Amino acid sequence: MKLKAIKFFSPEENVPEVKAAAKSASLPAGYISNSGKLVFPATALRDLGIDPESTNFKIGTQEGKRKIKSVYLVPASKSDQTFSFEKSGRGHVIPMAVILKKGGVDFESQKLIFKISTFDFDQATKGYELAIETEEPKPEYTGRPRGRKAKTVTDSK
Repeated sequence: MKLKAIKFFSPEENVPEVKAAAKSASLPAGYISNSGKLVFPATALRDLGIDPESTNFKIGTQEGKRKIKSVYLVPASKSDQTFSFEKSGRGHVIPMAVILKKGGVDFESQKLIFKISTFDFDQATKGYELAIETEEPKPEYTGRPRGRKAKTVTDSK
């Protein structure tokens, strides 16, 4: 995979502004809760070999994009620029509501899932790409023509 330019976030960017308070297959998958948390089921973490108690991540998106379509998690040592997992129910979550809302992700009105794939961040580090998509699949192609209807020519005498 070609190395992409990744813009990393800091936990300070995830703090809501005073005027805009945030409301509360084959690839491993998770979902985005309606409160803006990335939810990782225990099975997905186990499949990826991630220890949620001790792993911290730098989180970012592709630089130069207006809308977030993928989120990148790169393991890093604990610092003030990293995010960590929080225990929630049977899985673990990373709160990201403010960043996702700024990135144009509409997690409040629709159910969003993400598929997790790996990529090589550098020679020693393996990162994770979370490709965000809606839960319902694209509508099946029906074979009907799209667009404007053709004008019908009528003879009038």
